[in-house]
Amino acid sequence: MKKALFLYNPQSGKGRIERKADQIAAVFRNNGYQIELLRIDFTQNPFEGREEVDLAVVAGGDGTVNFLLNRMKQKELDIPIGVIPAGTANDFAGAIGMSKDPIKAAEQIATGEIIHVDCGRVNELYFVNIFSFGLFTTTSQRTPDEQKHRWGKLAYIAEGIKELRRMRKIPLQIEADGERFSLDALIALIFNGETAGGFHLARRSSIQDGHFECILLEKHNFLHACWTMVRYLLGGNPKAIRHLHAQSLEIHSTINELTDVDGQRGADFPLSLRCLKGALRIQCHR
Repeated sequence: MKKALFLYNPQSGKGRIERKADQIAAVFRNNGYQIELLRIDFTQNPFEGREEVDLAVVAGGDGTVNFLLNRMKQKELDIPIGVIPAGTANDFAGAIGMSKDPIKAAEQIATGEIIHVDCGRVNELYFVNIFSFGLFTTTSQRTPDEQKHRWGKLAYIAEGIKELRRMRKIPLQIEADGERFSLDALIALIFNGETAGGFHLARRSSIQDGHFECILLEKHNFLHACWTMVRYLLGGNPKAIRHLHAQSLEIHSTINELTDVDGQRGADFPLSLRCLKGALRIQCHR
């Protein structure tokens, strides 16, 4: 009998997943799995002593999926992952076509097949959706969990407004697939996935093309930066936004700006990024 590990964050989805944990487990048992339910302890590696499982199912947002991926890589394991969206941001789950209903998502996984998707690596950290730094990009880290669970996306907006006081230029030296250039950036977004916070910012990105889509907002005054982002969100192509489509990036700066991977604390500068084509096995039914 196949073995599955079901990891869930009891705080995700305002406690909805914990209330439905037994129903989710029943879906897998009915499809021939022996399943272990485990609440996520972010201080422990859930694969310790569970290296032989055939499937790891995780319920949570992008940050929870990120946690699972990095703990798996720490153990040098290559286990198929199933994702049940249950967080404030579920961009990666959306990219692989998962239902927002946890029971339906469990059925998609239990009856699905394995597909290969890309994942990103920055220094020694892995990510499924986005690596970023600059204005607003560390909002998720700075937003208290209690506010996330109570207010959802509104909590991010409130925290983002506070970040306006920290706006500063970030001098960058970049090498993208051998091309070198410098710029002063306000925001850098490096997508493996396709959306951020539900916004389709990466217009050409795919989780199966072996490349990152990078969006760099050059530093100008505050009003110009705001107008540039509004134009971009409305479908425009302002000159102050530089696009890159690259498999590898080397990024240096004279400052060690705080970075973010899937809503979690990211890597320190200098940054070495690689898009690992097809390196992540996902079990789903699209």
